[in-house]
This record gives sequence, structure tokens and C-alpha cells, in this order.
Amino acid sequence: MLKRLNIYFKEMYPIIPRLVLGFIVAMEIYFIVILNHGIVDFTIGIQEFILGFTIFSFLCWLRIADDFKDYELDCRLFAHRPLPSGRVTKKDLKIFVSILIAFTLIINFIFMPFYHFIFCFILYTYGSFMAVWFFQKHKIQKSLPLALVTHNPVQMIMNIYIISFVIIKYKIEIFNIYNIMAVFTLYFPALIWEVSRKIRAPKDETEYVTYSKLFGYKKAVNFVFIVTWMDILTNFVLVWNLSKISAFLLLLNVLWISWVFIDFKKDPTRYKIVSKVEQYTYIQESLMIFTVIVYLIAAKSGLAIL
Repeated sequence: MLKRLNIYFKEMYPIIPRLVLGFIVAMEIYFIVILNHGIVDFTIGIQEFILGFTIFSFLCWLRIADDFKDYELDCRLFAHRPLPSGRVTKKDLKIFVSILIAFTLIINFIFMPFYHFIFCFILYTYGSFMAVWFFQKHKIQKSLPLALVTHNPVQMIMNIYIISFVIIKYKIEIFNIYNIMAVFTLYFPALIWEVSRKIRAPKDETEYVTYSKLFGYKKAVNFVFIVTWMDILTNFVLVWNLSKISAFLLLLNVLWISWVFIDFKKDPTRYKIVSKVEQYTYIQESLMIFTVIVYLIAAKSGLAIL
């Protein structure tokens, strides 16, 4: 079983990189919130590590749940993957994910504030509904837009899980512009990526259902274009108080990807739009993380940051 699980995680969800990603996501939102509230004296302990691990654990569960949900389709289109190929079994993954979820909930219950555990419970409850298609598989599975509407908001719930801990620990007011913007800060990139990865040139379409097949690639790109500008406005608010230079660089990044969208609509065969979206996201999130690090160093050193 362990050998089979090792095959699965090596190909579908590399543990170390994803664990690091979980901590990066948690700490990015964590520091964005406290720094925008003028808090530079902070403590990092076991609770912060649990935040990062929970994000890793939850995303791992979603990865496995998606493989269960798409099993029949994957057997036809992606038969080389570990689960459809039989190199790992459903039983293997069910045992693993049951232990993972139980462990995650237990450490949250023991080490995190009680009111914060409620948000952890909400997160995993929502994930459970996602795993069973909200008991409407016959409707949602056949509708790509309906699947997007019901499943994509999970990123906001993950953000709220992180933000709620910060609010409780540092006694920050609940409703203000920074907390609200932080709820959306990684939601829009997830939405942009999810749609763009299912946009193809007409000649590249297969039986796999895509947004470009449903609505035409130009309308699908227009949707991503609008959401991208909503995304940058969100991050602009969060970065402005920390670094005007970073805000300017974020603006340049969104202008670049906007040009890419326009260029793609003229000739959709030149490249895969999702690859450009991934570059945009990497640049944007790197700028956010870099801004946090520089601001913290400057604040601790008594220096000013532009």
C-alpha cells in the first residue's frame, strides 16, 4: 500500500512541494492581514504550523476527491494516471485520506482556539459536500459552469479559515476593507486558472468539455479578463499601504496579461492561455510575498519602505 501511495503522490500531489505551498499560502494571508492592521510584533508557534498543514491537508483531500469524482472520465482520457491505471487503488486512497482528515481535525481541535476550530469544521464540511457533488451529481457533473459556481468558492472558505485565526489571535476587528479583500486574494487567481485551463483553440478541442467549447474561446477569455482586473484591484488595496512600488509592479503585471488575452483572441493557436495565466499568477504572488518580507525587514529595522 505504501509503495502504491508513493507512486500516487509522486505523480499527482508531490508531498514536500505541496506542504511548502500550504505554509506559503497560509503565511501570505496571515501577514497581509496583520501588516495592514499595523501589527509588526507577532509570534510564530505551533498554531501557525497547523494553519499551513491544514491547507496542505485540505488541498490533498480535494485532489483525491477529484480523482474519485472523475474516475470514469479519467479511465477514457487519462488512463495513464495512477488511479485509472490501477497502480494505486481506491481503497488505498480512502484509508489514507480518512487518516489524514481525522489527524487534521484532531490537531485543530486540540491546539487551535475553539471558535477557530468551528471554521475548520465548516471548511471540511464544505469539502465533504464537494466530494459528493452537493448530492446533485446528475446535475452538477453535466454542467461545467454549475460545477465552477459550487466548487470554486472553497478557496474563499480556506482564506476565511486563515483570517479567522488571525482575527482571534490579534483581536482585530472583523469587518473592514482589508479583511474583506483578503478573503478574495487567492480566490480570483484560482478562478482565473480554473477557467483558463479549459480554454482551447477550436482545433484543439476534444470530447473533454471546455469553456471555449461551451461559449466560444473569445467569450471565455473575456470572462477571465474581467476577473483578472478584479483580482488586481483586490491585491492593489492590500499592497498599497505596504509598498507603492509593489502596487505599481502589480499594475504592470496585469497590463501584460491583459495584452496576452487580447493577443490570444486574435490567434488562439500561438500558445496555451493557461501557461500565460500561470506566469501571471507566479509573478503576482511572488510580488505579494516579497512585499511582506521586505516590509517586515524594514519595520524591524526602523526603515521606511516605498
